[in-house]
Amino acid sequence: MLGVLLALIPAVCWGSIVLVTVKLGGDAHSQTLGTTWGALLFSGVTYLITQPAIDMKAVWVGFLSGMFWALGQRNQLASIKDLGVSKTVPLSTGMQLLATTLFGVLIFHEWQSRTTILLGSTAIVLIIVGVFVVSVQQDSQEDIEGDQRLRRGLMTLLISTLGYLGYVILIRWFHIDGWSAILPQATGMVTGATLLTFRHHPFNRYALRNILSGLLWGLGNLGLLLALPLAGVAISFSLSQTGIIISTVGGLFLLKEHPTKKRMILVIAGCLLIITGGVILGFTKAKS
Repeated sequence: MLGVLLALIPAVCWGSIVLVTVKLGGDAHSQTLGTTWGALLFSGVTYLITQPAIDMKAVWVGFLSGMFWALGQRNQLASIKDLGVSKTVPLSTGMQLLATTLFGVLIFHEWQSRTTILLGSTAIVLIIVGVFVVSVQQDSQEDIEGDQRLRRGLMTLLISTLGYLGYVILIRWFHIDGWSAILPQATGMVTGATLLTFRHHPFNRYALRNILSGLLWGLGNLGLLLALPLAGVAISFSLSQTGIIISTVGGLFLLKEHPTKKRMILVIAGCLLIITGGVILGFTKAKS
Protein backbone atom coordinates (compact mmCIF):
# COMPACT_ATOMS: atom_id res chain seq x y z
CA MET A 1 0.00 0.00 0.00
CA LEU A 2 2.82 2.41 0.83
CA GLY A 3 4.40 1.76 -2.57
CA VAL A 4 1.13 2.57 -4.34
CA LEU A 5 0.70 5.79 -2.36
CA LEU A 6 4.27 6.81 -3.18
CA ALA A 7 3.64 6.01 -6.85
CA LEU A 8 0.71 8.43 -6.83
CA ILE A 9 3.03 11.30 -5.86
CA PRO A 10 4.56 11.69 -9.37
CA ALA A 11 1.08 11.38 -10.90
CA VAL A 12 -0.23 14.26 -8.78
CA CYS A 13 2.92 16.41 -8.98
CA TRP A 14 3.71 15.93 -12.66
CA GLY A 15 0.01 16.04 -13.55
CA SER A 16 -0.43 19.44 -11.94
CA ILE A 17 2.92 21.03 -12.85
CA VAL A 18 1.72 22.51 -16.16
CA LEU A 19 -1.40 23.93 -14.50
CA VAL A 20 0.68 25.49 -11.73
CA THR A 21 3.19 26.86 -14.23
CA VAL A 22 0.50 28.50 -16.37
CA LYS A 23 -1.23 29.92 -13.29
CA LEU A 24 2.05 31.39 -12.00
CA GLY A 25 2.38 33.32 -15.25
CA GLY A 26 5.21 34.33 -17.55
CA ASP A 27 6.23 33.05 -20.96
CA ALA A 28 7.79 29.67 -21.77
CA HIS A 29 11.29 31.09 -21.23
CA SER A 30 10.83 32.42 -17.69
CA GLN A 31 8.69 29.40 -16.78
CA THR A 32 11.37 26.95 -17.91
CA LEU A 33 14.16 28.79 -16.14
CA GLY A 34 12.23 29.09 -12.89
CA THR A 35 11.24 25.43 -12.98
CA THR A 36 14.83 24.29 -13.36
CA TRP A 37 16.00 26.45 -10.45
CA GLY A 38 13.29 24.91 -8.29
CA ALA A 39 14.39 21.45 -9.39
CA LEU A 40 18.01 22.29 -8.55
CA LEU A 41 17.02 23.53 -5.10
CA PHE A 42 15.02 20.37 -4.38
CA SER A 43 17.74 18.10 -5.79
CA GLY A 44 20.43 19.81 -3.72
CA VAL A 45 18.51 19.20 -0.50
CA THR A 46 17.77 15.61 -1.54
CA TYR A 47 21.45 15.00 -2.27
CA LEU A 48 22.53 16.36 1.12
CA ILE A 49 20.09 14.01 2.85
CA THR A 50 20.73 10.83 0.84
CA GLN A 51 24.38 11.46 -0.16
CA PRO A 52 24.51 8.89 -2.98
CA ALA A 53 27.83 7.92 -4.53
CA ILE A 54 28.46 9.93 -7.72
CA ASP A 55 31.27 9.14 -10.14
CA MET A 56 32.34 11.18 -13.17
CA LYS A 57 30.20 9.12 -15.54
CA ALA A 58 27.11 9.90 -13.46
CA VAL A 59 28.06 13.59 -13.41
CA TRP A 60 28.42 14.00 -17.17
CA VAL A 61 25.60 11.68 -18.24
CA GLY A 62 23.26 13.22 -15.68
CA PHE A 63 24.27 16.72 -16.77
CA LEU A 64 23.59 16.01 -20.46
CA SER A 65 20.33 14.27 -19.56
CA GLY A 66 19.24 17.39 -17.68
CA MET A 67 20.03 19.60 -20.66
CA PHE A 68 17.81 17.42 -22.84
CA TRP A 69 15.05 17.77 -20.25
CA ALA A 70 15.30 21.55 -20.47
CA LEU A 71 14.83 21.30 -24.24
CA GLY A 72 11.78 19.12 -23.74
CA GLN A 73 10.24 21.30 -21.06
CA ARG A 74 10.80 24.59 -22.85
CA ASN A 75 9.11 23.36 -26.02
CA GLN A 76 6.27 21.68 -24.16
CA LEU A 77 5.46 24.97 -22.45
CA ALA A 78 5.84 26.86 -25.74
CA SER A 79 3.28 24.60 -27.42
CA ILE A 80 0.61 25.62 -24.89
CA LYS A 81 0.28 28.97 -26.68
CA ASP A 82 -0.95 27.17 -29.81
CA LEU A 83 -2.70 24.12 -28.36
CA GLY A 84 -3.81 24.93 -24.82
CA VAL A 85 -3.11 22.80 -21.76
CA SER A 86 -5.93 20.32 -22.36
CA LYS A 87 -4.40 19.34 -25.71
CA THR A 88 -0.72 19.82 -24.98
CA VAL A 89 -0.40 17.48 -22.00
CA PRO A 90 -2.12 14.36 -23.43
CA LEU A 91 -0.42 14.85 -26.80
CA SER A 92 2.97 15.30 -25.15
CA THR A 93 2.46 12.28 -22.89
CA GLY A 94 1.35 10.09 -25.78
CA MET A 95 4.28 11.13 -27.97
CA GLN A 96 6.74 10.51 -25.14
CA LEU A 97 5.30 7.05 -24.45
CA LEU A 98 5.51 6.14 -28.12
CA ALA A 99 9.06 7.46 -28.53
CA THR A 100 10.51 5.82 -25.40
CA THR A 101 8.70 2.54 -26.07
CA LEU A 102 9.83 2.25 -29.69
CA PHE A 103 13.38 3.16 -28.69
CA GLY A 104 13.32 0.55 -25.95
CA VAL A 105 12.03 -2.14 -28.30
CA LEU A 106 14.37 -1.37 -31.20
CA ILE A 107 17.54 -0.59 -29.23
CA PHE A 108 17.19 -2.40 -25.90
CA HIS A 109 15.09 -5.31 -27.27
CA GLU A 110 12.65 -5.09 -24.38
CA TRP A 111 9.88 -7.23 -25.85
CA GLN A 112 11.20 -10.78 -25.93
CA SER A 113 8.14 -12.94 -25.21
CA ARG A 114 4.93 -13.35 -27.16
CA THR A 115 2.99 -11.87 -24.23
CA THR A 116 5.00 -8.65 -24.11
CA ILE A 117 4.77 -8.27 -27.89
CA LEU A 118 0.98 -8.66 -27.75
CA LEU A 119 0.57 -6.32 -24.78
CA GLY A 120 3.01 -3.76 -26.15
CA SER A 121 1.44 -3.71 -29.60
CA THR A 122 -2.00 -3.23 -28.07
CA ALA A 123 -0.65 -0.37 -25.95
CA ILE A 124 0.91 1.37 -28.95
CA VAL A 125 -2.35 1.16 -30.93
CA LEU A 126 -4.29 2.61 -27.99
CA ILE A 127 -1.82 5.47 -27.57
CA ILE A 128 -1.79 6.29 -31.29
CA VAL A 129 -5.58 6.33 -31.40
CA GLY A 130 -5.64 8.45 -28.23
CA VAL A 131 -3.22 10.98 -29.69
CA PHE A 132 -5.28 11.16 -32.89
CA VAL A 133 -8.53 11.64 -30.96
CA VAL A 134 -7.04 14.47 -28.88
CA SER A 135 -5.56 16.26 -31.89
CA VAL A 136 -8.50 15.98 -34.28
CA GLN A 137 -10.24 19.27 -35.01
CA GLN A 138 -13.78 19.51 -33.67
CA ASP A 139 -15.57 20.31 -36.94
CA SER A 140 -15.19 21.65 -40.46
CA GLN A 141 -15.86 25.22 -39.32
CA GLU A 142 -12.49 25.61 -37.66
CA ASP A 143 -10.52 28.10 -39.72
CA ILE A 144 -7.17 27.94 -41.45
CA GLU A 145 -5.53 29.79 -38.59
CA GLY A 146 -6.63 27.02 -36.22
CA ASP A 147 -5.09 24.40 -38.50
CA GLN A 148 -1.86 26.38 -38.61
CA ARG A 149 -1.77 26.59 -34.81
CA LEU A 150 -2.29 22.84 -34.59
CA ARG A 151 0.55 22.11 -37.01
CA ARG A 152 2.85 24.59 -35.28
CA GLY A 153 2.01 23.16 -31.87
CA LEU A 154 2.61 19.59 -33.02
CA MET A 155 6.00 20.50 -34.48
CA THR A 156 6.95 22.17 -31.20
CA LEU A 157 5.84 19.06 -29.32
CA LEU A 158 7.93 16.89 -31.63
CA ILE A 159 11.05 18.83 -30.57
CA SER A 160 9.88 18.55 -26.96
CA THR A 161 9.52 14.78 -27.32
CA LEU A 162 13.06 14.46 -28.69
CA GLY A 163 14.31 16.39 -25.66
CA TYR A 164 12.46 14.19 -23.18
CA LEU A 165 13.61 11.09 -25.07
CA GLY A 166 17.25 12.12 -24.69
CA TYR A 167 16.63 12.81 -21.00
CA VAL A 168 15.35 9.27 -20.39
CA ILE A 169 17.54 7.29 -22.77
CA LEU A 170 20.90 8.68 -21.67
CA ILE A 171 20.38 7.55 -18.07
CA ARG A 172 19.33 4.09 -19.15
CA TRP A 173 22.00 3.69 -21.85
CA PHE A 174 24.79 4.30 -19.35
CA HIS A 175 23.04 2.50 -16.45
CA ILE A 176 23.07 5.49 -14.12
CA ASP A 177 21.31 5.03 -10.78
CA GLY A 178 18.41 7.44 -10.28
CA TRP A 179 19.68 8.68 -6.93
CA SER A 180 23.14 9.40 -8.33
CA ALA A 181 21.63 11.32 -11.26
CA ILE A 182 19.46 13.70 -9.21
CA LEU A 183 21.94 16.53 -8.66
CA PRO A 184 23.85 16.30 -12.00
CA GLN A 185 20.54 16.26 -13.88
CA ALA A 186 19.26 19.33 -12.08
CA THR A 187 22.53 21.14 -12.82
CA GLY A 188 22.16 20.26 -16.51
CA MET A 189 18.54 21.41 -16.43
CA VAL A 190 19.52 24.87 -15.17
CA THR A 191 22.38 25.12 -17.68
CA GLY A 192 20.21 24.01 -20.58
CA ALA A 193 17.38 26.35 -19.61
CA THR A 194 19.77 29.28 -19.32
CA LEU A 195 21.29 28.62 -22.75
CA LEU A 196 17.86 28.23 -24.36
CA THR A 197 16.27 31.30 -22.82
CA PHE A 198 18.86 33.97 -21.97
CA ARG A 199 18.21 35.94 -25.18
CA HIS A 200 14.58 36.32 -24.15
CA HIS A 201 15.37 37.98 -20.80
CA PRO A 202 13.77 35.31 -18.60
CA PHE A 203 15.18 36.64 -15.33
CA ASN A 204 12.03 38.20 -13.91
CA ARG A 205 9.42 37.74 -11.20
CA TYR A 206 7.74 34.96 -13.18
CA ALA A 207 10.94 32.93 -13.12
CA LEU A 208 11.04 33.33 -9.34
CA ARG A 209 7.41 32.26 -9.04
CA ASN A 210 8.01 29.16 -11.13
CA ILE A 211 10.58 27.86 -8.68
CA LEU A 212 7.46 26.31 -7.14
CA SER A 213 6.94 24.31 -10.35
CA GLY A 214 10.48 22.97 -10.06
CA LEU A 215 9.86 21.94 -6.46
CA LEU A 216 6.78 20.04 -7.65
CA TRP A 217 8.84 18.29 -10.32
CA GLY A 218 11.48 17.33 -7.76
CA LEU A 219 8.86 15.96 -5.37
CA GLY A 220 7.40 13.83 -8.16
CA ASN A 221 10.84 12.52 -9.08
CA LEU A 222 11.53 11.65 -5.44
CA GLY A 223 8.18 9.86 -5.16
CA LEU A 224 8.96 7.71 -8.19
CA LEU A 225 12.43 6.78 -6.90
CA LEU A 226 10.95 5.76 -3.54
CA ALA A 227 8.06 3.87 -5.12
CA LEU A 228 10.07 1.75 -7.57
CA PRO A 229 11.59 -0.68 -5.02
CA LEU A 230 8.30 -0.98 -3.10
CA ALA A 231 5.65 -1.11 -5.83
CA GLY A 232 7.72 -2.34 -8.76
CA VAL A 233 8.19 -0.91 -12.23
CA ALA A 234 4.76 -1.86 -13.59
CA ILE A 235 2.68 -0.14 -10.91
CA SER A 236 5.00 2.84 -10.47
CA PHE A 237 5.26 3.53 -14.20
CA SER A 238 1.54 2.99 -14.82
CA LEU A 239 0.33 5.22 -12.01
CA SER A 240 2.72 8.00 -13.03
CA GLN A 241 0.90 8.24 -16.39
CA THR A 242 -2.48 8.97 -14.83
CA GLY A 243 -1.49 12.53 -13.97
CA ILE A 244 -2.53 13.74 -17.42
CA ILE A 245 -6.13 13.61 -16.23
CA ILE A 246 -5.32 16.36 -13.71
CA SER A 247 -3.73 18.57 -16.37
CA THR A 248 -6.42 17.93 -18.96
CA VAL A 249 -9.43 18.44 -16.72
CA GLY A 250 -7.69 21.40 -15.09
CA GLY A 251 -7.05 22.96 -18.50
CA LEU A 252 -10.68 22.50 -19.48
CA PHE A 253 -12.20 23.90 -16.30
CA LEU A 254 -9.66 25.70 -14.07
CA LEU A 255 -8.00 27.52 -16.96
CA LYS A 256 -11.37 27.96 -18.67
CA GLU A 257 -10.30 26.86 -22.13
CA HIS A 258 -14.02 26.70 -22.96
CA PRO A 259 -14.23 23.66 -25.20
CA THR A 260 -17.41 22.64 -26.95
CA LYS A 261 -19.13 19.53 -25.60
CA LYS A 262 -17.78 17.51 -28.54
CA ARG A 263 -14.23 18.78 -27.96
CA MET A 264 -14.45 17.91 -24.25
CA ILE A 265 -15.60 14.37 -25.00
CA LEU A 266 -12.84 13.86 -27.56
CA VAL A 267 -10.09 15.16 -25.26
CA ILE A 268 -11.19 13.09 -22.26
CA ALA A 269 -11.66 9.97 -24.43
CA GLY A 270 -8.19 10.44 -25.90
CA CYS A 271 -6.71 10.83 -22.41
CA LEU A 272 -8.32 7.60 -21.25
CA LEU A 273 -6.94 5.75 -24.29
CA ILE A 274 -3.43 7.13 -23.65
CA ILE A 275 -3.59 6.25 -19.95
CA THR A 276 -4.81 2.72 -20.75
CA GLY A 277 -1.93 2.31 -23.17
CA GLY A 278 0.49 3.61 -20.54
CA VAL A 279 -0.80 1.16 -17.94
CA ILE A 280 -0.42 -1.76 -20.36
CA LEU A 281 3.12 -0.62 -21.15
CA GLY A 282 3.84 -0.72 -17.43
CA PHE A 283 3.04 -4.44 -17.39
CA THR A 284 5.28 -5.09 -20.39
CA LYS A 285 8.11 -3.56 -18.37
CA ALA A 286 7.41 -5.98 -15.54
CA LYS A 287 7.41 -8.98 -17.90
CA SER A 288 10.47 -7.97 -19.98
